[in-house]
Amino acid sequence: MIEEKSFFGLIKGQKEIEKNYCDFSLNGYRLPTEAEWEYAARQRGEKVRFGNGKDIADPEEINFNGSAQYKEPYSKEGVYRLKTKEVGSFAPNSLGLYDMSGNVWEWCWDWGGGEYYKKSNNAQDPKGPESGSSRNLRGGSWEYRPVDARCADRIIFNPDARSSVIGFRLARSGR
Repeated sequence: MIEEKSFFGLIKGQKEIEKNYCDFSLNGYRLPTEAEWEYAARQRGEKVRFGNGKDIADPEEINFNGSAQYKEPYSKEGVYRLKTKEVGSFAPNSLGLYDMSGNVWEWCWDWGGGEYYKKSNNAQDPKGPESGSSRNLRGGSWEYRPVDARCADRIIFNPDARSSVIGFRLARSGR
């Protein structure tokens, strides 16, 4: 039993916290849902391919594998840094958010299973399944190709996974 803030939200009174608890009605810090992550990466839902507000992945503006072998019609060839860069090394998107594409894959609250895409056309701020064995990550990373840095791309991993290509960003519900 705890009586304080948890990583996933403010707990009112004493309540036993389950491993995967998140009360979205509270204003504590938490992982963003996939819908929230994509809305932010697309600068409030604009039709942009990358989280910096542009439709071209340029290794001078996004940290991804810019090697010639991974060149796409929507990317430029360039440097492959082989590591993360400090936050703020590249320009933010129009919302002031840095590295929404590239640098590290970011955990989302949603469990894997495709529910976000099935629901996203019919619901405002959809959330994925209530449970699962893997969680969704968004944004691509320094090690991955430009196709993986697109706002629409995602991968799934076991929540216990640790890697130099995985990180997180915190969200907080507005009031």
